[in-house]
Amino acid sequence: MLIGLFADIHANRQAFTSCLAQARNLGAERFIFLGDYVGYGAEPDWTVSTVMELVAEGAIAVLGNHDSAVGNTSEQLNAEAQAAIEWTRGELGLAQRRFLAGLPLTREVEDRLFVHAEASRPQSWRYVVDAADAARSINATSAHVTFCGHVHRPALYSLSATGKMTAFTPTSGVSVQLLPGRQWLAVLGSVGQPRDGDPAASWAMLDTTKCEITWCRAPYDVDAAAAGIRKKGLPTWLAERLFAGR
Repeated sequence: MLIGLFADIHANRQAFTSCLAQARNLGAERFIFLGDYVGYGAEPDWTVSTVMELVAEGAIAVLGNHDSAVGNTSEQLNAEAQAAIEWTRGELGLAQRRFLAGLPLTREVEDRLFVHAEASRPQSWRYVVDAADAARSINATSAHVTFCGHVHRPALYSLSATGKMTAFTPTSGVSVQLLPGRQWLAVLGSVGQPRDGDPAASWAMLDTTKCEITWCRAPYDVDAAAAGIRKKGLPTWLAERLFAGR
């Protein structure tokens, strides 16, 4: 089965639409969403409604920290993110808010774990930015592969049976076989706000038959996404950063 994996959509309709279209064109048979559907971007209502529709059709979705912040005022975000979330609360309907509030922190399917941040303490929203962080997450689960987002930069880590960690930055369009005998942690990058210097939206395709993962980049109309942010009166920097992929 081919599974499209998406994280950190952040209310970016243009990027999400492009990723979904690309995934369908490449034969994706199922979708999995790793949180942060809202925050930063201009169209949280459309984004959450679209995810809700796909979940009703069989997709899987887990909770992200920005999603949690919609209903949990104790969540700590930076000033720009907080401004976006406070605005987002007024944009979402009751059904959308209930959907976000009901999302799980993690989901397990066969030998795969899906989480927004990392597996050792999913509710703490800790980042996986290096091999030590990855090892902490991997050691917290027996899953062959853990998939996460939160970092906004693609990365892949693995832990051997002897405890040796490896880490590298994947190349878009190049498949990586998730070999048995190792545990893996795949960081997807971001659909709606990439931070690796490439403004194109990031997502990944998992081939469960071949046990391979391929990171993909989907160009989208950044001008339209940025214009929407400005039009809604959100912090200007949230629009500007899209052009640089930062």
